[in-house]
Amino acid sequence: MDVTKQYAIAWKGLKNGTYRFDFKVDNALFEAYGSTDIKDGDLSVGVTLERGESMLSLQTVIRGTVTVACDRCRLPVAFDGTLLVCFSDEVADYDGEVMWISPAEGEVSLAQYIYESIVLSLPYQRVHPEGECDADMLHRFRIVSQEEFSQIEHDAETRAEVSQPLD
Repeated sequence: MDVTKQYAIAWKGLKNGTYRFDFKVDNALFEAYGSTDIKDGDLSVGVTLERGESMLSLQTVIRGTVTVACDRCRLPVAFDGTLLVCFSDEVADYDGEVMWISPAEGEVSLAQYIYESIVLSLPYQRVHPEGECDADMLHRFRIVSQEEFSQIEHDAETRAEVSQPLD
């Protein structure tokens, strides 16, 4: 089964008005998009859909955490956004804020929108401020002092000198 199908809303039978939809996001979505940055996630997505004659307005709230590559902890995700879905026979490219779909389509897929919203909500530098990291994760990634590092370098140089061939 295509995992992205679970993030689709069948709007065709809905009358004009407001509707609520909830989704769970886990590692499967990130794997479906071949994400190398996000390794795992546990997120909730709430969508309030307002159905009109010529468009849908979707208010999206995403909350949860993700684990990213080469970082020490799970990072929080908090995203609030609006996506307009307009109906038109001439479908234009999706730009992150407006999606154009044919009125003949019976559902709107939010998988790409949800995925991109999570990725774009992550900070550029993906580590917690000093003192706020998960203690268990810090224990796993023990950082050596400058003195310990100097000793490691010295030992490596000594081993390299000993292994030099004699002329």
